[in-house]
Amino acid sequence: MAEGADQEDRTEEPTPRKLEEARRKGDIIYTPEVGAALSLFAVAFGVAFLSGPLAGSLGRLLTSFIAAPESFATDPRALQSLAMTLTLRVLGALGLLALAFVLAALAARYVQDKPTFTSEKMKPTIDRLDPIKGFGRVFGQAAFANFLKALAKLTVVGAALAWCLWPHVEALAVLPNLDPAALLPFVKERALELLMTLAAAAALIAGIDYVFTRQSFMKRMRMSREEVKREFREREGDPHVRLRIRQLRAERAKKRMMANVPRASVVVTNPTHYAIALRYEPNEAPAPICLAKGVDEVALRIRELAEEHEIPIVEDPPLARALFASADVDEAIPREHYEAVAKVIGIVLRLAARRRSRGPANRPQ
Repeated sequence: MAEGADQEDRTEEPTPRKLEEARRKGDIIYTPEVGAALSLFAVAFGVAFLSGPLAGSLGRLLTSFIAAPESFATDPRALQSLAMTLTLRVLGALGLLALAFVLAALAARYVQDKPTFTSEKMKPTIDRLDPIKGFGRVFGQAAFANFLKALAKLTVVGAALAWCLWPHVEALAVLPNLDPAALLPFVKERALELLMTLAAAAALIAGIDYVFTRQSFMKRMRMSREEVKREFREREGDPHVRLRIRQLRAERAKKRMMANVPRASVVVTNPTHYAIALRYEPNEAPAPICLAKGVDEVALRIRELAEEHEIPIVEDPPLARALFASADVDEAIPREHYEAVAKVIGIVLRLAARRRSRGPANRPQ
């Protein structure tokens, strides 16, 4: 009951990290039916090859030997060469057949999941010696599912055999009476047809079994929401810590930005909500630089620093809002604001020139 309740809590799809951990332990999506299907195709290939090019080559050699044995030399060297030729042809054919089986075995593993090398499955576990769990493996739900699967395979294979052999029932009945010259081609054709039919049936079974195996595996790998949250915390770190780090970074960036305000040439405001400190020195940069920007409390602090350091403050609400939205701190302002900012800086320069022309003596006491 506890296991069932625990399974009901696992409603989330497995994460890539969970699947990778299972793969490292050797827990992968795998069904032996894929290997059986590929092995049958390898057998069909081997029979087709052995009864085709190799049989034809050996048949021609033996036929010529039987028809005209006097044309073959009988000295030891010639017989040795003949034996070597036959041996190489047979070994070559068997080698190709063995290669087909090896490729089928490798493909049966790696077409189902990516390559994984682990020794976890070979480690002894106490659970395998538990008689209760062993009884559950033999008579449990998984064993019943395997029984149904075997019954379905038997039905499909039987249907495939009937479909392949039924049209040739009459020919099979008179098979002992056939001439040997006609018997071999008939047996070859029926054997290849039977093997290809069985291979196709096995491929169908393998495809269906792989789908069910994958669904069962993904269901078994499901995670609860708490597991997903825990994995996220382990991967990304505690959210409270990350929030505190972001706050510290924002505070340092704010202090650094405020330290740049005294270097500004002008502060553009809206009058209380937005404030953008700009610096324009033709010898430093070809365009005005945004030294600081902010809203509400930050904007008020920028204005206070500007007043403390006698930096001109120009009220231009549309320009202030546009610069706040598009300008980056410590970067040149966007090109589309050059003209508007140039007018503001022109006003500031004219006011500065006017103050200089008035001089200290003309200033009000």
